Amino acid sequence: MNAAEQAKGLEVTTKIAAIVNLFKSQFPDAKADLKPWQNDPDTRNLVDPDSIDIGFHFPGWSRKLQSRSILLQIRFYQDPLEQSHRLIGLDAAGFNHQGEAWRLSTVENWQCVGNYQPAPEVSDKLKQFCRQVFELFR
Repeated sequence: MNAAEQAKGLEVTTKIAAIVNLFKSQFPDAKADLKPWQNDPDTRNLVDPDSIDIGFHFPGWSRKLQSRSILLQIRFYQDPLEQSHRLIGLDAAGFNHQGEAWRLSTVENWQCVGNYQPAPEVSDKLKQFCRQVFELFR
């Protein structure tokens, strides 16, 4: 779900701001988009209500990133007994003019997969960012 819609209280809003700052510390020229999903019925049916989704856009296509935009989905599990959300993983997808170029998931094996993968040093920066987000939600 759009990060802007998930920012309902001070704690979540503060964490969303921290996530944006963590990403920008790794990729300073990225511009955050807290509403990456359109607000139409078809899109709403596909959106995970227990996720925080943020788009990051770059000023142009990046050779090292092999993308122009990155969609970040921070996935949670809502525990009905504890009435709390638990972070289960992050999914990041890089997009170029042809669509999805690559994907990184911490739920699986923490590897970038796709037809156009980022440079190894960029992949390492993305993984470092993901580790920082896990620390934020501990």
